[in-house]
Amino acid sequence: MDETEFNSLAERTLAQIEDAFEQAGIDIEVQPGGVLQIEFDDGSQMIINRHSAAREIWVAAKLGGFHFRPDAGRWIGTRDGADLWQALERLAAAQAGMPVKLAPA
Repeated sequence: MDETEFNSLAERTLAQIEDAFEQAGIDIEVQPGGVLQIEFDDGSQMIINRHSAAREIWVAAKLGGFHFRPDAGRWIGTRDGADLWQALERLAAAQAGMPVKLAPA
């Protein structure tokens, strides 16, 4: 996958993530460069962005930093093979203090 293809896929995925958090009622802002900043009621934040050089989506959350690569139509964690959407739900739930269901559009 070249950089143009990656950036197109990452932009679509980040837009889906933004929509999913909004649908879940969680405050999300898009910062310059397409960086997603999610703020939780306890003041903690989650940052999600793309890293074009590595061809990954990066997530910085209270529980740590995570990298995801596209693989067969899914984004897979580089360390543990976790699905991006399942990881986002787990990470958001840890910060929200309650279950969070995110549905990709």
